[in-house]
Amino acid sequence: MNAHVAQTRLVGVIHLPPLVGSASLTVKHTREVARAAVDEARILSDAGFDACIVENYGDAPFLRGNVEPATVSAMTACAWSIRDAFPGLQLGINVLRNDAAAALSIAAVVEAQFIRVNIHVGARLTDQGIIEGDAAKTLRLRKSLDAHKVHIWADVDVKHSAPLAPLDLDQEVSDVVHRGAASAVLVTGSGTGQAVDTAKLTRVKAKAGVPVYVASGATEANLAELMQVADGVIVGSALRKNGRAGGPIDAAVATRFAKAFRAAQK
Repeated sequence: MNAHVAQTRLVGVIHLPPLVGSASLTVKHTREVARAAVDEARILSDAGFDACIVENYGDAPFLRGNVEPATVSAMTACAWSIRDAFPGLQLGINVLRNDAAAALSIAAVVEAQFIRVNIHVGARLTDQGIIEGDAAKTLRLRKSLDAHKVHIWADVDVKHSAPLAPLDLDQEVSDVVHRGAASAVLVTGSGTGQAVDTAKLTRVKAKAGVPVYVASGATEANLAELMQVADGVIVGSALRKNGRAGGPIDAAVATRFAKAFRAAQK
């Protein structure tokens, strides 16, 4: 097991607002977005989070394939700002909907520790259409960038998607770890903020052989139950004052969540 994966247990998600090049009419200046991202990273660091993931959540509706170069530039600026301000905070990159190449490129440049890939192997039917994973391309790119220290955290049966044909969960977990070389496996509910089925979580944990993270629907109320099975938690919606994804992280809520998480580990 990679040391950094074993130590990274509590991960907060920084939902960037619409970036330059997105379909939104409310795009802010990238400098302003980067400053806000640093403020949220500070909240997570002060609260005791081990890591943060930066993602272009505000860019919905997401592109099915590669994002625009402007998106990569804006996310790199935000990630660099966080890295400079908080070098001790583990950093992950997720480029929605599924641009692993962009995420890996950003991570290599800013020296992030990991990327999240929603569909790393196989194919899924999503609201963007059919998305195919491309583990072969991603792993070759990682090698060409000499970015072997950037780990791949990959979802299985990811939210907001469905298989194209009946798919055995155990086989999907095996493929993402052994064929896709994922360092961690992520388990979600059916949608953003939706709770994870504990039976499914237990099944993934039994098969994975690498750290397994709950990646949606974690709350202060269910942390104790989840941490009986999972190795860690990735939390976004529950850190917002109203519990809705996309808003700013609330410092008081983040602090309570971190305390609840540490208590659940005991």
